[in-house]
Amino acid sequence: MKIIIPMAGMGKRMRPHTLTIPKPLIPVAGKPIVQRLVEDISLVCSETIEEIAFIIGDFGKETEAQLLKIAENVGAKGKIYYQNEPLGTAHAILCAKESLGGKVTVAFADTLFRADFKLDESQDGIIWVHKVENPSAFGVVKTNEKNIITDFIEKPKEFVSDLAIIGIYYFKDGENLKNELQYLIDNNIEKGGEFQLTDALENMKVKGIQFSTGKVDEWLDCGNKDATVYTNQRVLEFTKNLVSKTLINRSSIIVEPCFIGENVVLENSIIGPHVSVGHNTTIKSSVITNSIIQTNTQITHANIDNSMIGNFVEYQGSKSDLSIGDYTTLS
Repeated sequence: MKIIIPMAGMGKRMRPHTLTIPKPLIPVAGKPIVQRLVEDISLVCSETIEEIAFIIGDFGKETEAQLLKIAENVGAKGKIYYQNEPLGTAHAILCAKESLGGKVTVAFADTLFRADFKLDESQDGIIWVHKVENPSAFGVVKTNEKNIITDFIEKPKEFVSDLAIIGIYYFKDGENLKNELQYLIDNNIEKGGEFQLTDALENMKVKGIQFSTGKVDEWLDCGNKDATVYTNQRVLEFTKNLVSKTLINRSSIIVEPCFIGENVVLENSIIGPHVSVGHNTTIKSSVITNSIIQTNTQITHANIDNSMIGNFVEYQGSKSDLSIGDYTTLS
């Protein structure tokens, strides 16, 4: 099994946090989003993951090394590919065409999920879906009585289905997928200047490829600050033992669930519930709930909720809902 992860987007909805690191490397409950995604996929795959291909922009060698390490940690070989122009989902996946062979899972790196099933790798293809309240905001699928997808509909104006595509796909034959993606590029089949994966899926369906649905228990978005803070909350609720033994606690209270990283100092503060605190961060005389605080940050005399604060930040104040990027000083 190979995993293909397109993640070359600029993450504009997550600024200022994506000005210094790619969105998929923002931590949720102490781990980068993309690392959690890889680990979650590995849990539902029956076969060994032999390779993980990351499709990125010009993120720098440090980021590339971190991605290769994520692959290594699940026993896979990591490969780096580049998408230099934002030409759509089909184009992004085709940038990793050397890895499109055999059984392939494609997963876009701004989503996490919870699922209680094992991937049936004997099927032609599986598209992972989740029921949503507002289907008009998503690409959705219709299925027949055998759970085979009959239609793909992009952002339907009238109700046709509430099964939204969450951005994770399984293909039994990666070579077939590659050929269909190449067909779109060669014949300039695009919409709004972008080549879309759904057009390739439709072509495959017309040619007899049967796609079934994989229904997840929970779909967790990481598209913007508020969504990522909520995802952090949910991940903390079903993950345990996340407080480091290196914590220095001086008259502070931790209200679980929380993630507390290595060498954190808490002094006269109340932390939690649903707070992630990165390594080497110091928090004094503060109350923090439902927030993500990254590494090497100093917070003093603060009352913070529903917030994301980056790396190497110095903050002193009382504003409650914050979104502060890396290397910022505010008081």
